[in-house]
Order: sequence, then structure tokens, then C-alpha cells
Amino acid sequence: MNIRRGRRRRTVFETKENLTTEEVDHGLKLVIRDGLATQAMVTLTGGIFLVAFALQLGASNTVIGLLAAIPPLAELLQIPAIYIVDRVQKRRLVVVAASFAARLCWIPIILIPFLFSPGQGIIALIVSIALYASFSAISHCGWNSWMRDLIPQDRLGDFFSRRLTLSTGIALVISLVAGFFIDSWEIAFPDLAAYGYSVLFLLGLIAGLVGITFLARTPEPRMIAENGEDGLFAAIKKPFADLNFKNLIVFLGSWNFAVNLASPFFTVYMLQRIGLDISVVVALSVGSQVMNIVFYRSWGRVSDRYSNKSVLAVSGPLFMLAIFAWMFVTLPDVYILTYPLLVLIHILMGISLAGVSLASGNISLKMAPQGQATSYLAASTFANSVAAGVAPILGGLLVDFFAERELIWTLIWKDPVQELVFVTLDIQQWEFFFLFAFILGLYSLHRLSVVQEEGEAKEQEVVDELIAGVRRDMRNFSPAGGLRDFVKFPFSAAGSRRGKKKR
Repeated sequence: MNIRRGRRRRTVFETKENLTTEEVDHGLKLVIRDGLATQAMVTLTGGIFLVAFALQLGASNTVIGLLAAIPPLAELLQIPAIYIVDRVQKRRLVVVAASFAARLCWIPIILIPFLFSPGQGIIALIVSIALYASFSAISHCGWNSWMRDLIPQDRLGDFFSRRLTLSTGIALVISLVAGFFIDSWEIAFPDLAAYGYSVLFLLGLIAGLVGITFLARTPEPRMIAENGEDGLFAAIKKPFADLNFKNLIVFLGSWNFAVNLASPFFTVYMLQRIGLDISVVVALSVGSQVMNIVFYRSWGRVSDRYSNKSVLAVSGPLFMLAIFAWMFVTLPDVYILTYPLLVLIHILMGISLAGVSLASGNISLKMAPQGQATSYLAASTFANSVAAGVAPILGGLLVDFFAERELIWTLIWKDPVQELVFVTLDIQQWEFFFLFAFILGLYSLHRLSVVQEEGEAKEQEVVDELIAGVRRDMRNFSPAGGLRDFVKFPFSAAGSRRGKKKR
């Protein structure tokens, strides 16, 4: 019996020089199953529910910003994790061990309402999230390199779009159910609201542990040893010496700074400034996720046919447009266009984030040289982590400064009978960050223009291909002509404008 157990241990984490087509296909299925389980955990333990739980404990804007900053800053641990991965030479072992340790860190968070006062609970939450994010960063380092060698390069876009589509579908259902569960719990147990979140976090932990079982069974191709200088710093220097990859790092860093300056406060804005119920916030998020599902596969086909840069050149400006629209949600209070604008913003964010999420991850994987993926991807993650970590901390610290400041732009019409005053723009507190994020996002898109990737296409070609792909998908989804016409927006409008200009 002991001999058999020993053999199993060696078999579970062994690597192979070459994987057969059947092994690769089986591995990709397991990666998708892990993605579904992990997405279930992330949905139940992060995003809206984590922010709402922190607010329930009495967290300030600074704490919300810190909670948003911890995960990306913890990704800096990918740098020393390179050494661990290169020494162990078994990425699956590193990923499984680190993921297991990370997910166990949710146990103290689950117990916060039972063991701690609100003040102590906030401290326990911050410490536990920091530990969770740190172990996760080590796992991500090995996972990125592992996937770079496991997934065929010509299938990257299609595979990750399918994985993201299925994961988003799971997130959609789970978040809706969880949102209504929390609202019902608060009605039934108004004095025990925090305990409802503990239930969600426990279910998330269970889903995360299930995901690890899929990772442990996924095959791993043997790592290709890097030639040249040895040592951690020598490995890290290589990506920055590669001019094209350095340009990519600058783009991704500036983009992540712009996005994370404002996005951590979207939920706070809707819950506190507008006063929405959490189920309404979740419903808006679900609408965004529906658009994710509709567009993931089409963005994936575009990235495989043309390039990831081509996808970013279209999806990036759309996301910046969505951030810009947040400034008009209140003027300065809720008004007739508030709810239509919120719906439109979430639709635009769903469409654009499908392309941004897919392409920004794939472009680093594609441009990292084989055999050097670990150091290249870690360098990219380093820049992204610093930018995404500093931005929400800066936002959290300055939000109170802007609370006492306001920028108002009004239009006044006077005639002999009356005087009409129209408030066209009223920026205060969080809206300042939406404006800054929009300006910085435009700069990052400028930086994207200097990145070179094989297969780049003109923006109009990408739009045409995207519309055609979505229409094909929608025929399979629904015969309703109105629904198919709806998904053309805003691409068909953009295309018609360009056509008129050319004529």
C-alpha cells in the first residue's frame, strides 16, 4: 500500500517532455473546470459582496481603497516567486500548494462576525486578504508560465474566450442568487446582517477547494530551461531590455492605474451616493456580465484572426467612454436619466471588459518568448501590480479631500419672462476620480499605439468582424431580430460615422 501511495504522489505532479493531443485536450477541459470553480469562489467572496461586507463592518473609504489595492500589490511577490518556480521546476506543485494555502485564509474572514467586534473585524479582514493575496500571487506566477506552455498559441484567444464565457455565465447566476439572498437575510435578520456574508464566503471557500482538485489533475509540460545568465535579477532585466515588450509594460501599467483609480469605488458610489439596494447593484452587474457572455467569443475570434492589440484598440476606448459617463449619473442628485445611464454604462462596461480582459492577458502570453515566459510575465505583472495597487490607495486617501469640493458647469437662459438654469455637469468627490481615470485612460491608449504585434488590423476591420461574429452567435441564441440589432450598438454607429467621413 505504501508503494502505491508513493507512486501516486510521483504521478500526480510529474511533468512530461511532450504532451499528446489527447493529454492537451484533457488538460484544457480541466483548466476550464477549475476556471468555473474559481469564478464561483471569486464571485461569492469578492467584488460587490466583499465591499458590502466591509461597509457593514464600518469600513471607511480609505479601507475600501486599501482592500482594492492589496491584491495587485501582493502580485509583486511574483518576482521572488520566479525563483521558487525555477528551483522546483514543477509549476503544478507550486500552484496547487499555494492555492490551497491561499483559500484557507478565508476561514478567519468567515469567522469575523462570530469572534470579533466591527473594529477588530476590519483589521482581521485586511490581514486575511493580505495573506490570501500573497499566496495567490505565488500561485499566479506558476499558473501563467504553465498555461503559456500548455495552451497552443493559435488557440489562445478561442480558449480563453470560451473559459471566460462559461465562467461569466456561472458568475451571473451565482451573483443574482447571492444578491437576493443577502437582501432576504437582512430583512429576516436585520441585526445579524454580517452573518449572511459569512454564509456566502463559506460556500465560496468550498468552491475554491473543489477547483484545486481540477488543477492537481491537469497535465504539465516540462519547463524549458533558460539559457544565459542565471539569477533572479538577470531574469527580470530581460523583459525591460526588450523594447517592444517594455512598451507593452508601459501601456498595461498606465491602463491599470487609470482603471483602478476609479473602479473600486463604483460599488460604494451606487450603495452610498445613489442609495441602491445590493440586489439592484448585483442586477446591474449581471446585465454587464450578460454582455460579457455575448461578446467574449466574438472578441476571441477577432484576437485569433487579427491580434490582441486590435481588440484593445476598439474595446479600450469603449471602456473609457463608460468611465466618462459615470460623471453624469448624478447632477448632483438622482434625476430622470440616472437609471437609464447606469444601465447603459454597465452594458458598455460588459462589452468592453470582455475584450480588454481577454486581450490584455493574451497579449502578454503571446509576446513572451518561449522558455522565458516566467520572467517576462512576472515583469508585466510587476508593472500592473504597482499601478493597480497605488491607484486605489491614492483614491481612498483623497476621496475625503474632494468631499468638500465641487465643480459645477451650468447653462443659463434668460428672457423677459423667466430665467432657466441647466446644470450640465456637477463633479464632486468620486466623480473627480472618474474624470482623472478617463484622462489617464486616453494616455494609456496612446501608449498602446507604439506596441507592435503580428497581425494588427485597422479598427474598422475589427468592428466589422466583431459585428459579424456577434450576429452569428445571436442567431444561435435567439431568432429575435431586435436583439440582434441591439448588439450592433455602439459599433454600427461608429462604423457609419467613419463611412460618412471617408465619403
